[in-house]
Formats: sequence, C-alpha cells, structure tokens
Amino acid sequence: MYYTGFADEASQNIDLQIKATKELGWKYIESRNIDGQNITDIPDDKFEEVYGKLNAAGVGINCFGSAIANWQKQPRQEEDFQNSIAELKRAIPRMRRLGTKLLRGMSFAVPQDEPPDSAELEKIIFAKVNHLVKMCEDAGITYLHENCMNYGGMSYLHTLKLLDNVKSPAFKLLFDTGNPVFTRRRIGNQPYPTQSAWEFYDNVKEFVIYMHIKDCVIIEDKGEIRPPVRFTFAGEGEGDVRKIIEDLLKRGYDGGFSIEPHLAVVHHEQDKPAPDEQIRYRNYVEYGKRFMLLVNDLKR
Repeated sequence: MYYTGFADEASQNIDLQIKATKELGWKYIESRNIDGQNITDIPDDKFEEVYGKLNAAGVGINCFGSAIANWQKQPRQEEDFQNSIAELKRAIPRMRRLGTKLLRGMSFAVPQDEPPDSAELEKIIFAKVNHLVKMCEDAGITYLHENCMNYGGMSYLHTLKLLDNVKSPAFKLLFDTGNPVFTRRRIGNQPYPTQSAWEFYDNVKEFVIYMHIKDCVIIEDKGEIRPPVRFTFAGEGEGDVRKIIEDLLKRGYDGGFSIEPHLAVVHHEQDKPAPDEQIRYRNYVEYGKRFMLLVNDLKR
C-alpha cells in the first residue's frame, strides 16, 4: 500500500508539486497537469526538465492521469477517438522514460438523451476501449478505468459489462470514492437517483487495483444531470470513504491511495477564479495528512 495524489491541486508548478509530496513523506505523484498542460501534452524540453527535477528529488510518477476517452469525449466522434489514440501514443514513451506502469483512462461519454444501454452505442464504445487497451497491453502498461461520468461510470452494472467486453490483462479498475455521490445511477427508468459509493464499490471490488480518494456532499438535488456538491475532507462526506477503506484493508489491499481533494480547485472547472497558491498548497498537504490519519485509525 502506498500514498500518492494529484499534486496539481497543490500547484501547477512542478517544484511545488514535488515539495508538497515530500512534505507528506510520500514518494509518488499521480501526474496530471504541469503549468496548465497534461503531462502527455507538455513540450519535450519541458518534459525533460520535469524528469530531471523528479529524479533529483527522488519522487516518481506512479500513474499518468490522462484525459484518454474521458467524459468530455463522445464515442461517435471519430476525432475524439483519434485524439485519444494520439494522447496514448504520446504518453507511452514518457511513461517508459519515467518507469510508470499505470495510466488512468475512461470509456467515453454517454449522451444524456440516449438510452444508457443502447446496443449500437455499446458496440462502438467496447470496440474503441478495446483498441486503446490493446495499445497499453502491447506497451506493457495497465489501463485503469475510472468510474467517472463516462459509460462505465453510469453504474456498477455498466462497469461489469465493460469488463465482460474488454478482455485483457491490461484492463483493470480504478475506483473513485467521490464520483458516485454526484453521478446518476442510470439503471431502470428515469428519474435516475444518484449513486451509492458503497453499492458501486461492493459490486466491482474484486477488480479494483487502485483508488482515488475524494469526498463530497450534495448541496441540493433538483434533478440536474450533475447535482451541485460541496467537497469535503475524506470521510466527512457521502462517499462511504471510511467503510470502503476499512473493507480494502481487511481484504489486504496493496495498491495506491491517490488523493484528489477538490477543496481549493476542481480540475475541470477552469472557468472559476484560481484560488491563492498558498491556500491550494496548504489544503493539499492538510488533506493528505488527514487521510493518512484516517487510514491509520482504521488499521487499529
């Protein structure tokens, strides 16, 4: 078991990302953005600079937090698929350079006005995810599917169906404790309720090898596609964090816990004013410290 996190929530600056990681006593960062660009997209000279700084600090990148097949990409849009292929082609050599074996990916968006179990749409999604996973398998890396606002994230049944249709040793699950709180459970007929993090986790846990830790509470659910939430420290929201962590520990979980606080900054809400850099940094470190205390408490 090890700790890591989306250190771009502490700062966009790699020096401060490294500093926050070392202040927590951790050895890893789940890399996403550096100076406003995903690690797959930064220029080659910038990547080499980042590589040198990480090596000098003794900090590794345990996972690439990519945007491949994410909830902003439509399965029927060939351009979105080709962009995901291009992102993966850029990521693979950088992952090899860093010795990184895990890549966060998703399973494309599902239009809200479309049936969640459209056979025609599923055929497209399964084919495209299989292609991306095969690229990872050939490169010796693991494609970690996150239960976000994508096909597999619509419910545990959709994730299980994805697992049934993407047969590869390189395809595993990443479970995010916070995402179910504000994601509709698209099973049965509308109106769809929001999900239970525990129900989702309990039905897919045998395939989970990596965890994202965030937590939140719904402010008010008026039937929006995504109801507004207030993000909290881990264990203080509706993401069943303590219950899930306790179960993982009892089952001998030996993977990573990656914090994604969202307390000072929500990665995909770039239209909001940026918080003070010191606030971001302090929130990230405080979140990490509190989460380690939570895990230690559950170990007793």
